[in-house]
Amino acid sequence: MRITGGESKGRTLNFPSRSTSRPTSDFLRETLFNLLGDISGQNFLDLFAGSGSVGLEALSRKARKVVFVEKNKSLSGIILRNVSSCGYADKSVVISTDFQIALRGFFEKQCRFDVIFSDPPYHQGLIEETLKQLVKFPLLLKDGIIVLQHSDKEKPSELPDGIFITDQRKYGENFLTFARIEINGR
Repeated sequence: MRITGGESKGRTLNFPSRSTSRPTSDFLRETLFNLLGDISGQNFLDLFAGSGSVGLEALSRKARKVVFVEKNKSLSGIILRNVSSCGYADKSVVISTDFQIALRGFFEKQCRFDVIFSDPPYHQGLIEETLKQLVKFPLLLKDGIIVLQHSDKEKPSELPDGIFITDQRKYGENFLTFARIEINGR
């Protein structure tokens, strides 16, 4: 697993070989960032971060700051190691907690993001729950975007009020779903 673009292009990332987690493939990460375009200077939230490969890719492509949220403490340790080896410690925050607790905390501290990327474990009903929590705790800056990576068998079926899908792309058994939130006329 390597960073696919930006200043750290080609750098190898650590990931535990015996992990049951499914890292985002190099191809899908490169595709994601090609679709997002220039993210220079943006604040990026990587939910269900796993190894941190998506957030590290964002940093390599000049994101201002990335916050990684990963409940699994072992994987949080891998993220910290990857962040350090890439030299991005000053632009990163790694939080090892449940995503709902993290989102509420960000909201209370008035943290806002340009991009929220969420890649929850597949087939656990977390896509719709993530969207509900993002409506409950609005963290997107104006014109910000939510990107969900999910299985082709687990498309969001019932969207919470205020969520609008703007694009959806299928790659093998994976989907990238792009959404925006309209809250209080925003």
